[in-house]
Amino acid sequence: MAIAVFFWIALSASGGAEQEAREIGDARRGETIFRQCADCHQVGSDAKDRVGPHLNGIFGRKAAANDGFGYSDGIVRAANDGLVWDLRRLDAYLENPKALVSGTRMNFRGLAEPRDRADVLAYLRGFSDNPSDIPEAQPTARPREVELSPEILAIVGDAEYGEYLSSECTGCHQRDGGYDGIPSITQWSAEDFMIAMQAYKRKIRPHPVMQMMAGRLSDEEIAALAAYFGTIE
Repeated sequence: MAIAVFFWIALSASGGAEQEAREIGDARRGETIFRQCADCHQVGSDAKDRVGPHLNGIFGRKAAANDGFGYSDGIVRAANDGLVWDLRRLDAYLENPKALVSGTRMNFRGLAEPRDRADVLAYLRGFSDNPSDIPEAQPTARPREVELSPEILAIVGDAEYGEYLSSECTGCHQRDGGYDGIPSITQWSAEDFMIAMQAYKRKIRPHPVMQMMAGRLSDEEIAALAAYFGTIE
């Protein structure tokens, strides 16, 4: 049974703080979980960019939009492709940053539990003003955006078939793992590779060419590519 959880945002008023509920997650619990992010990211009135950018106003903001912060090439490319930090994509990024944005410098494994992500987003929502993608009654307990079923995870990719399919990939990505403005796709775990391709296939990653390419591939073909590129040394 789903449990409705609420977070609260304080609306400034001269005589004190008026509270308004939104059904996303538990902001108090999210504040606790956010402590593992606080070495790199700050929020609040005194927030500054640190290792990562401050997260005030993150909801509804275009990626790489903090003036003066040195973003990774991966985030800049994603911004140029149209990435905006709405609720859906923030959830996907918290789940697996490198699956949503190739080449991001954010060395964080992600939050696997949907409740943890919802609670952190509830906390961060308190530092953004009225993002358009959160209506008055936002449904709770959002599903994971890139959920690999046990059947997909059980697929054993055929590396030889993956090599046959790889020519469309290596027109841009280098087989030797080199980086020439386009991120390496060699030596990834099969699961990470499949998550990334499924994110394109489901149009969560905002890159139209990759969305088209991934959309033409079956789950077995994605697994074959994962097997091939994962074994290249």
